[in-house]
Amino acid sequence: MWIFGAYGGLATTLVVGARAIARGLQPPRGMMTETGAVRGIALQPLADMVFGGHEIRAGDYPSQAAEIQQRTGTLPFPLLKALQKDLVAASRNVTAGVLPNAGKAISDLQDRRSRPAPRLRAQVEQVQTDLQAFAKRHRLDRIVCVNLTSTEPPLRAQAAHETLAAFDRAIDRNDVRAVRPSAIYAYAAASLGLPLIHFTPSNSALLPAIRELFAETGAPYMGCDGKTGETLVKSALAPMFKYRDLRVLTWQGYNILGDRDGRVLADTRNKQAKVASKDGLLPSILGYPLHTHVGIDYVPSLHDLKTAWDFVHFEGFLGFRMALQFTWQGCDSILAAPLVLDMVRLADLAARRGESGPMPHLACFFKQPIDGKEHDLHAQWHMLVEYLDRVRGDKAR
Repeated sequence: MWIFGAYGGLATTLVVGARAIARGLQPPRGMMTETGAVRGIALQPLADMVFGGHEIRAGDYPSQAAEIQQRTGTLPFPLLKALQKDLVAASRNVTAGVLPNAGKAISDLQDRRSRPAPRLRAQVEQVQTDLQAFAKRHRLDRIVCVNLTSTEPPLRAQAAHETLAAFDRAIDRNDVRAVRPSAIYAYAAASLGLPLIHFTPSNSALLPAIRELFAETGAPYMGCDGKTGETLVKSALAPMFKYRDLRVLTWQGYNILGDRDGRVLADTRNKQAKVASKDGLLPSILGYPLHTHVGIDYVPSLHDLKTAWDFVHFEGFLGFRMALQFTWQGCDSILAAPLVLDMVRLADLAARRGESGPMPHLACFFKQPIDGKEHDLHAQWHMLVEYLDRVRGDKAR
Protein backbone atom coordinates (compact mmCIF):
# COMPACT_ATOMS: atom_id res chain seq x y z
CA MET A 1 0.00 0.00 0.00
CA TRP A 2 1.41 3.36 -1.05
CA ILE A 3 0.17 6.51 0.68
CA PHE A 4 0.43 10.00 -0.77
CA GLY A 5 0.56 12.08 2.42
CA ALA A 6 2.23 9.31 4.40
CA TYR A 7 2.85 11.08 7.72
CA GLY A 8 -0.52 12.77 8.13
CA GLY A 9 -2.75 11.97 11.10
CA LEU A 10 -4.98 9.66 9.07
CA ALA A 11 -2.10 7.82 7.40
CA THR A 12 -0.27 7.34 10.70
CA THR A 13 -3.40 6.09 12.45
CA LEU A 14 -4.03 3.73 9.53
CA VAL A 15 -0.55 2.21 9.70
CA VAL A 16 -0.66 1.86 13.49
CA GLY A 17 -4.14 0.33 13.34
CA ALA A 18 -3.35 -2.12 10.54
CA ARG A 19 -0.25 -3.41 12.31
CA ALA A 20 -2.06 -3.61 15.67
CA ILE A 21 -4.87 -5.68 14.14
CA ALA A 22 -2.44 -7.85 12.18
CA ARG A 23 -0.56 -8.69 15.36
CA GLY A 24 -3.72 -9.38 17.36
CA LEU A 25 -3.23 -6.37 19.65
CA GLN A 26 -6.56 -4.74 18.74
CA PRO A 27 -9.85 -5.97 17.24
CA PRO A 28 -10.78 -4.75 13.72
CA ARG A 29 -13.57 -2.46 14.95
CA GLY A 30 -15.01 -0.23 12.20
CA MET A 31 -13.79 -2.40 9.31
CA MET A 32 -16.57 -3.63 7.04
CA THR A 33 -14.15 -6.08 5.43
CA GLU A 34 -13.83 -7.90 8.75
CA THR A 35 -17.58 -8.57 9.03
CA GLY A 36 -19.93 -11.18 7.63
CA ALA A 37 -20.58 -8.93 4.60
CA VAL A 38 -17.46 -10.36 2.92
CA ARG A 39 -17.84 -13.96 4.07
CA GLY A 40 -16.50 -16.35 1.45
CA ILE A 41 -14.42 -13.68 -0.35
CA ALA A 42 -10.64 -13.90 -0.15
CA LEU A 43 -9.27 -10.45 0.68
CA GLN A 44 -5.67 -9.42 1.20
CA PRO A 45 -4.76 -10.16 4.85
CA LEU A 46 -3.75 -7.08 6.83
CA ALA A 47 -0.67 -8.96 8.01
CA ASP A 48 0.60 -9.12 4.41
CA MET A 49 0.28 -5.39 3.74
CA VAL A 50 3.50 -3.40 3.36
CA PHE A 51 3.32 0.37 3.78
CA GLY A 52 5.22 3.11 1.99
CA GLY A 53 4.53 6.56 0.64
CA HIS A 54 5.38 10.14 -0.24
CA GLU A 55 5.50 12.93 2.32
CA ILE A 56 6.52 16.62 2.29
CA ARG A 57 7.28 16.82 6.03
CA ALA A 58 10.14 15.45 8.10
CA GLY A 59 9.73 12.79 10.75
CA ASP A 60 8.83 9.13 10.95
CA TYR A 61 5.89 7.03 12.08
CA PRO A 62 7.02 6.69 15.72
CA SER A 63 7.34 10.48 16.14
CA GLN A 64 4.08 11.20 14.29
CA ALA A 65 2.22 8.60 16.34
CA ALA A 66 3.65 9.98 19.59
CA GLU A 67 2.47 13.45 18.58
CA ILE A 68 -1.06 12.13 17.97
CA GLN A 69 -1.06 10.36 21.34
CA GLN A 70 0.07 13.53 23.11
CA ARG A 71 -2.59 15.68 21.46
CA THR A 72 -5.66 13.41 21.31
CA GLY A 73 -4.87 10.18 23.18
CA THR A 74 -6.18 8.01 20.35
CA LEU A 75 -3.01 5.91 19.99
CA PRO A 76 -2.15 4.42 23.43
CA PHE A 77 1.52 4.48 24.44
CA PRO A 78 1.63 0.73 25.28
CA LEU A 79 0.41 -0.01 21.75
CA LEU A 80 2.99 2.28 20.19
CA LYS A 81 5.74 0.68 22.26
CA ALA A 82 4.68 -2.79 21.08
CA LEU A 83 4.68 -1.59 17.46
CA GLN A 84 7.93 0.39 17.57
CA LYS A 85 9.83 -1.92 15.20
CA ASP A 86 6.89 -2.09 12.79
CA LEU A 87 6.65 1.70 12.63
CA VAL A 88 10.39 2.15 12.15
CA ALA A 89 10.33 -0.37 9.31
CA ALA A 90 7.40 1.38 7.59
CA SER A 91 9.19 4.74 7.92
CA ARG A 92 12.06 3.44 5.79
CA ASN A 93 9.62 3.21 2.87
CA VAL A 94 8.58 6.88 2.99
CA THR A 95 10.26 9.28 0.58
CA ALA A 96 10.01 12.95 -0.32
CA GLY A 97 6.85 14.13 -2.07
CA VAL A 98 6.17 16.73 -4.76
CA LEU A 99 4.57 20.18 -4.47
CA PRO A 100 3.84 21.72 -7.89
CA ASN A 101 1.31 24.55 -7.65
CA ALA A 102 0.10 23.33 -4.25
CA GLY A 103 -0.98 26.72 -2.94
CA LYS A 104 0.38 28.59 0.06
CA ALA A 105 -1.47 26.69 2.80
CA ILE A 106 0.02 23.35 1.73
CA SER A 107 3.41 24.68 0.67
CA ASP A 108 3.81 26.17 4.17
CA LEU A 109 3.74 22.63 5.59
CA GLN A 110 6.83 21.52 3.68
CA ASP A 111 10.26 21.13 5.24
CA ARG A 112 13.55 19.31 4.64
CA ARG A 113 11.92 16.22 3.07
CA SER A 114 10.81 18.16 0.03
CA ARG A 115 12.78 17.73 -3.16
CA PRO A 116 13.82 20.70 -5.30
CA ALA A 117 11.19 21.43 -7.94
CA PRO A 118 12.44 19.90 -11.20
CA ARG A 119 10.37 19.99 -14.35
CA LEU A 120 6.98 18.30 -14.17
CA ARG A 121 7.98 15.34 -16.33
CA ALA A 122 10.90 14.66 -14.01
CA GLN A 123 8.55 14.79 -11.01
CA VAL A 124 6.25 12.23 -12.62
CA GLU A 125 9.20 9.98 -13.42
CA GLN A 126 10.51 10.23 -9.88
CA VAL A 127 7.17 9.18 -8.41
CA GLN A 128 7.06 6.28 -10.88
CA THR A 129 10.60 5.27 -9.89
CA ASP A 130 9.72 5.40 -6.19
CA LEU A 131 6.71 3.13 -6.72
CA GLN A 132 8.64 0.64 -8.83
CA ALA A 133 11.54 0.52 -6.37
CA PHE A 134 9.10 -0.12 -3.49
CA ALA A 135 7.51 -3.02 -5.36
CA LYS A 136 10.88 -4.52 -6.26
CA ARG A 137 12.40 -4.10 -2.80
CA HIS A 138 9.51 -5.89 -1.09
CA ARG A 139 8.69 -8.32 -3.92
CA LEU A 140 5.09 -7.13 -4.03
CA ASP A 141 2.47 -8.65 -6.30
CA ARG A 142 0.42 -5.44 -6.37
CA ILE A 143 0.43 -1.88 -5.03
CA VAL A 144 -2.74 0.05 -4.21
CA CYS A 145 -2.19 3.80 -4.03
CA VAL A 146 -4.16 6.07 -1.67
CA ASN A 147 -4.26 9.85 -1.82
CA LEU A 148 -4.46 11.22 1.75
CA THR A 149 -2.82 14.58 1.04
CA SER A 150 -4.22 17.88 2.29
CA THR A 151 -7.18 19.42 0.49
CA GLU A 152 -5.88 21.48 -2.43
CA PRO A 153 -7.40 24.68 -3.84
CA PRO A 154 -9.73 23.83 -6.74
CA LEU A 155 -7.90 23.54 -10.06
CA ARG A 156 -9.52 25.63 -12.79
CA ALA A 157 -10.61 23.49 -15.75
CA GLN A 158 -8.39 23.94 -18.80
CA ALA A 159 -8.11 22.51 -22.28
CA ALA A 160 -5.01 20.65 -21.03
CA HIS A 161 -7.25 18.54 -18.77
CA GLU A 162 -9.64 17.31 -21.45
CA THR A 163 -7.49 14.61 -23.08
CA LEU A 164 -4.42 12.61 -22.18
CA ALA A 165 -2.54 13.95 -25.19
CA ALA A 166 -3.23 17.54 -24.14
CA PHE A 167 -2.23 16.80 -20.55
CA ASP A 168 1.01 15.15 -21.68
CA ARG A 169 1.84 18.25 -23.69
CA ALA A 170 1.22 20.42 -20.62
CA ILE A 171 3.52 18.19 -18.56
CA ASP A 172 6.24 18.29 -21.20
CA ARG A 173 6.14 22.09 -21.54
CA ASN A 174 6.23 22.36 -17.73
CA ASP A 175 2.88 24.12 -17.42
CA VAL A 176 2.76 24.14 -13.63
CA ARG A 177 -0.56 25.99 -13.60
CA ALA A 178 -2.22 22.92 -15.15
CA VAL A 179 -1.44 20.62 -12.20
CA ARG A 180 -1.54 20.19 -8.46
CA PRO A 181 0.36 17.55 -6.45
CA SER A 182 -2.61 15.16 -6.59
CA ALA A 183 -2.53 15.27 -10.39
CA ILE A 184 1.13 14.22 -10.46
CA TYR A 185 0.54 11.38 -8.02
CA ALA A 186 -2.58 10.11 -9.80
CA TYR A 187 -0.93 10.39 -13.23
CA ALA A 188 2.04 8.32 -12.00
CA ALA A 189 -0.22 5.66 -10.48
CA ALA A 190 -2.37 5.46 -13.62
CA SER A 191 0.68 5.22 -15.89
CA LEU A 192 1.85 2.14 -13.97
CA GLY A 193 -1.61 0.55 -13.93
CA LEU A 194 -1.94 0.83 -10.15
CA PRO A 195 -5.33 1.09 -8.42
CA LEU A 196 -6.00 4.46 -6.75
CA ILE A 197 -8.26 5.47 -3.88
CA HIS A 198 -8.66 9.26 -3.94
CA PHE A 199 -9.80 10.09 -0.39
CA THR A 200 -9.61 13.90 -0.62
CA PRO A 201 -11.95 16.45 -2.27
CA SER A 202 -9.15 17.85 -4.45
CA ASN A 203 -10.42 18.00 -8.04
CA SER A 204 -7.02 17.58 -9.72
CA ALA A 205 -6.53 13.85 -9.12
CA LEU A 206 -9.18 12.45 -11.43
CA LEU A 207 -9.16 14.91 -14.31
CA PRO A 208 -10.63 13.58 -17.60
CA ALA A 209 -7.10 13.22 -18.97
CA ILE A 210 -5.97 11.12 -16.02
CA ARG A 211 -9.10 8.98 -16.17
CA GLU A 212 -8.27 8.37 -19.83
CA LEU A 213 -4.85 7.10 -18.73
CA PHE A 214 -6.47 4.78 -16.17
CA ALA A 215 -8.66 3.43 -18.97
CA GLU A 216 -5.57 2.78 -21.12
CA THR A 217 -3.71 0.88 -18.41
CA GLY A 218 -6.81 -0.92 -17.12
CA ALA A 219 -6.55 0.00 -13.44
CA PRO A 220 -9.52 0.52 -11.08
CA TYR A 221 -9.93 3.77 -9.17
CA MET A 222 -12.46 5.61 -7.00
CA GLY A 223 -13.03 8.93 -5.21
CA CYS A 224 -13.70 11.63 -4.06
CA ASP A 225 -13.61 12.77 -0.43
CA GLY A 226 -14.09 10.15 2.24
CA LYS A 227 -17.43 10.22 4.06
CA THR A 228 -16.73 9.82 7.77
CA GLY A 229 -18.60 12.34 9.92
CA GLU A 230 -21.27 14.99 9.45
CA THR A 231 -21.87 14.12 5.78
CA LEU A 232 -22.15 10.43 6.67
CA VAL A 233 -24.95 11.32 9.11
CA LYS A 234 -26.61 13.53 6.48
CA SER A 235 -26.61 10.75 3.90
CA ALA A 236 -28.25 8.42 6.44
CA LEU A 237 -30.81 10.89 7.85
CA ALA A 238 -31.90 12.71 4.70
CA PRO A 239 -33.55 9.56 3.24
CA MET A 240 -35.69 9.33 6.40
CA PHE A 241 -37.26 12.70 5.62
CA LYS A 242 -37.77 11.63 2.00
CA TYR A 243 -39.37 8.28 2.92
CA ARG A 244 -41.82 9.97 5.34
CA ASP A 245 -42.55 12.93 3.01
CA LEU A 246 -41.32 15.45 5.56
CA ARG A 247 -40.16 18.44 3.54
CA VAL A 248 -36.79 19.80 4.61
CA LEU A 249 -36.70 23.59 4.38
CA THR A 250 -33.25 24.28 5.83
CA TRP A 251 -30.23 22.16 6.69
CA GLN A 252 -27.58 24.28 8.34
CA GLY A 253 -24.25 22.76 9.41
CA TYR A 254 -21.27 24.12 11.28
CA ASN A 255 -17.92 22.32 11.73
CA ILE A 256 -14.96 23.13 13.95
CA LEU A 257 -11.68 21.23 13.74
CA GLY A 258 -7.96 21.62 14.37
CA ASP A 259 -4.85 19.71 13.29
CA ARG A 260 -3.16 20.29 9.92
CA ASP A 261 -6.44 19.65 8.10
CA GLY A 262 -8.09 22.53 9.92
CA ARG A 263 -5.07 24.74 9.34
CA VAL A 264 -5.15 24.08 5.60
CA LEU A 265 -8.93 24.56 5.43
CA ALA A 266 -8.58 27.93 7.15
CA ASP A 267 -7.36 29.13 3.77
CA THR A 268 -10.41 30.30 1.81
CA ARG A 269 -9.32 28.67 -1.45
CA ASN A 270 -8.70 25.27 0.12
CA LYS A 271 -11.96 25.49 2.10
CA GLN A 272 -13.88 26.05 -1.14
CA ALA A 273 -13.21 22.50 -2.32
CA LYS A 274 -14.26 20.97 1.00
CA VAL A 275 -17.47 22.96 1.36
CA ALA A 276 -18.54 22.08 -2.17
CA SER A 277 -18.03 18.40 -1.36
CA LYS A 278 -19.98 18.54 1.90
CA ASP A 279 -22.84 20.71 0.66
CA GLY A 280 -23.80 18.97 -2.57
CA LEU A 281 -25.62 15.79 -1.58
CA LEU A 282 -28.88 16.98 0.08
CA PRO A 283 -30.72 18.21 -3.06
CA SER A 284 -29.67 14.99 -4.79
CA ILE A 285 -31.14 12.79 -2.06
CA LEU A 286 -34.27 14.83 -1.35
CA GLY A 287 -35.06 15.69 -4.96
CA TYR A 288 -35.72 19.39 -4.51
CA PRO A 289 -33.80 22.60 -3.72
CA LEU A 290 -33.50 23.78 -0.14
CA HIS A 291 -31.53 26.24 1.94
CA THR A 292 -28.24 24.63 2.93
CA HIS A 293 -25.01 25.92 4.35
CA VAL A 294 -21.83 24.30 5.67
CA GLY A 295 -19.47 26.34 7.83
CA ILE A 296 -15.93 25.22 8.66
CA ASP A 297 -13.71 26.98 11.20
CA TYR A 298 -10.22 26.21 12.43
CA VAL A 299 -9.94 25.67 16.22
CA PRO A 300 -6.31 24.69 16.95
CA SER A 301 -6.95 23.27 20.42
CA LEU A 302 -9.28 20.57 19.04
CA HIS A 303 -6.49 18.89 17.06
CA ASP A 304 -8.11 15.90 15.27
CA LEU A 305 -11.25 15.85 17.44
CA LYS A 306 -13.83 17.47 15.19
CA THR A 307 -17.24 18.75 16.28
CA ALA A 308 -20.16 19.32 13.92
CA TRP A 309 -23.54 20.84 14.81
CA ASP A 310 -26.46 20.58 12.42
CA PHE A 311 -29.89 22.24 12.47
CA VAL A 312 -32.65 20.77 10.30
CA HIS A 313 -35.89 22.72 9.84
CA PHE A 314 -38.66 20.67 8.25
CA GLU A 315 -42.37 20.78 7.47
CA GLY A 316 -44.85 18.04 8.33
CA PHE A 317 -48.59 17.32 8.33
CA LEU A 318 -50.81 20.41 8.03
CA GLY A 319 -47.75 22.47 7.22
CA PHE A 320 -46.53 22.48 10.82
CA ARG A 321 -42.82 23.22 11.09
CA MET A 322 -40.48 21.29 13.37
CA ALA A 323 -36.73 20.94 13.90
CA LEU A 324 -34.01 18.36 14.45
CA GLN A 325 -30.60 19.20 15.88
CA PHE A 326 -27.64 16.90 16.32
CA THR A 327 -24.03 17.22 17.44
CA TRP A 328 -21.36 14.93 16.05
CA GLN A 329 -18.11 14.69 17.98
CA GLY A 330 -15.56 12.33 16.55
CA CYS A 331 -11.92 11.81 15.69
CA ASP A 332 -11.50 12.08 11.93
CA SER A 333 -8.52 9.71 11.76
CA ILE A 334 -10.16 7.03 13.90
CA LEU A 335 -13.29 7.19 11.75
CA ALA A 336 -11.48 7.28 8.40
CA ALA A 337 -8.65 4.76 8.91
CA PRO A 338 -10.82 1.60 8.78
CA LEU A 339 -12.62 2.94 5.69
CA VAL A 340 -9.35 3.38 3.86
CA LEU A 341 -8.23 -0.13 4.79
CA ASP A 342 -11.58 -1.51 3.59
CA MET A 343 -11.27 0.29 0.26
CA VAL A 344 -7.66 -0.74 -0.27
CA ARG A 345 -8.63 -4.38 0.20
CA LEU A 346 -11.61 -3.99 -2.16
CA ALA A 347 -9.51 -2.16 -4.75
CA ASP A 348 -6.95 -4.97 -4.54
CA LEU A 349 -9.79 -7.46 -5.05
CA ALA A 350 -10.98 -5.53 -8.11
CA ALA A 351 -7.46 -5.50 -9.55
CA ARG A 352 -7.08 -9.25 -9.03
CA ARG A 353 -10.40 -9.79 -10.79
CA GLY A 354 -9.24 -7.75 -13.79
CA GLU A 355 -11.72 -4.93 -13.20
CA SER A 356 -10.89 -1.43 -14.41
CA GLY A 357 -12.30 2.07 -14.27
CA PRO A 358 -14.44 3.58 -11.47
CA MET A 359 -15.60 1.29 -8.66
CA PRO A 360 -19.23 2.41 -8.11
CA HIS A 361 -19.72 -0.19 -5.39
CA LEU A 362 -17.48 1.97 -3.15
CA ALA A 363 -19.85 4.96 -3.37
CA CYS A 364 -20.96 4.56 0.25
CA PHE A 365 -17.47 5.58 1.37
CA PHE A 366 -17.46 8.96 -0.45
CA LYS A 367 -19.14 12.35 -0.33
CA GLN A 368 -18.75 12.80 -4.09
CA PRO A 369 -18.54 9.33 -5.65
CA ILE A 370 -17.14 9.47 -9.18
CA ASP A 371 -19.92 9.18 -11.79
CA GLY A 372 -22.35 8.55 -8.93
CA LYS A 373 -25.81 10.12 -8.84
CA GLU A 374 -26.93 8.11 -5.82
CA HIS A 375 -26.11 9.72 -2.44
CA ASP A 376 -28.58 7.84 -0.22
CA LEU A 377 -26.32 5.87 2.16
CA HIS A 378 -28.78 2.98 2.33
CA ALA A 379 -28.99 2.64 -1.46
CA GLN A 380 -25.20 2.95 -1.69
CA TRP A 381 -24.75 0.18 0.85
CA HIS A 382 -26.98 -2.12 -1.20
CA MET A 383 -24.77 -1.40 -4.24
CA LEU A 384 -21.79 -2.71 -2.28
CA VAL A 385 -23.70 -5.77 -1.02
CA GLU A 386 -24.83 -6.59 -4.56
CA TYR A 387 -21.23 -6.33 -5.81
CA LEU A 388 -20.01 -8.69 -3.10
CA ASP A 389 -22.80 -11.11 -3.97
CA ARG A 390 -21.66 -11.05 -7.62
CA VAL A 391 -18.08 -11.78 -6.54
CA ARG A 392 -19.29 -14.76 -4.51
CA GLY A 393 -21.37 -15.92 -7.46
CA ASP A 394 -18.41 -15.66 -9.84
CA LYS A 395 -16.30 -17.64 -7.40
CA ALA A 396 -18.94 -20.34 -7.13
CA ARG A 397 -19.17 -20.66 -10.91
